[in-house]
Amino acid sequence: MVSTLLIVVIVLAIAFDYINGFHDAANSIATIVSTKVLSPFQAVLWAAAFNFAAYFYFTDHKVANTIAKTVVENFITLEVILAGLLAAIIWNLFTWWFGIPSSSSHTLIGGFAGAGMAKAVTLGQSVLSAINLGPIIKVVSFIVLAPVIGMLISVIISIIILHLFRYARPSVAEKWFKRLQLVSSAALSFAHGGNDAQKVMGIIYVAMVAANVLHTGDAMPEWIPISCYGAIALGTMSGGWKIVKTMGSKITKVNAFEGVAAESAGAVTLGITEHFGIPVSTTHTITGSIVGVGLLKRVSAVRWGVTVSLLWAWVLTIPVSATLAGIVFSIIHLFF
Repeated sequence: MVSTLLIVVIVLAIAFDYINGFHDAANSIATIVSTKVLSPFQAVLWAAAFNFAAYFYFTDHKVANTIAKTVVENFITLEVILAGLLAAIIWNLFTWWFGIPSSSSHTLIGGFAGAGMAKAVTLGQSVLSAINLGPIIKVVSFIVLAPVIGMLISVIISIIILHLFRYARPSVAEKWFKRLQLVSSAALSFAHGGNDAQKVMGIIYVAMVAANVLHTGDAMPEWIPISCYGAIALGTMSGGWKIVKTMGSKITKVNAFEGVAAESAGAVTLGITEHFGIPVSTTHTITGSIVGVGLLKRVSAVRWGVTVSLLWAWVLTIPVSATLAGIVFSIIHLFF
């Protein structure tokens, strides 16, 4: 029989995916809105459609598997998952309210890990005994690697595009870049959906294992990916205009050509990391890509003060989420 607590956890997980959608909508649409290729309303519909389309392609669920293995199975309970989700939702809403493009992915991972470590404390065991260091190290290392890879790929793509269009008239080139930006933004939204929806899929799966509805190694029920992809698409349709401003103009001023390069670089990076089952931040990736196109113009074109502020948010997200989750778990533990 399905417990009430399991239902609450699943509802909260899908709610987190919805919040993830409007929190991260800016990642997919910021450049295409700032270059006026699409209106904000058109852009969110475009992004949401490709967020959901990823459901039909990303069927291996490698990222979901990595998330599911973040906490050692013996320490996973519905209370742990509930605490992790609540902490992740609180931090996501806080950063969204203040227009900070933090990582929803790292918020969820930090919350899950922090709640698992709090559980270990209640059992009188070491906090590190609750987490699998392999997946955690992989996630933490890509806080640095994902934006760097995105930046390098965006520089390479920019150079290739400049070479291909070196003899084109500026007006003709601009017309083509605006068309190409529809393709590049669609690719980024597609990759974003494939990467981010899987994280909640992994959480729901381990919740069902913890509730003895599923057993470890069972196939994932099809309603889980459909629900997660649907929630993230609906969330994207709700937009995230405060973060759009930061991503689309505050880091560096982006034109259509640079938008194509940045979005393409973000899509390629997310595609590579998904292939290897690495849960990376779409926010970090596209920020690195935007910095890359800014650097190609000149170093001073990048507003480094804004970029440094974003870096602080990235560094703090996992430990803050983990701490919040520990506090929330301690409160929940009083009642269960």
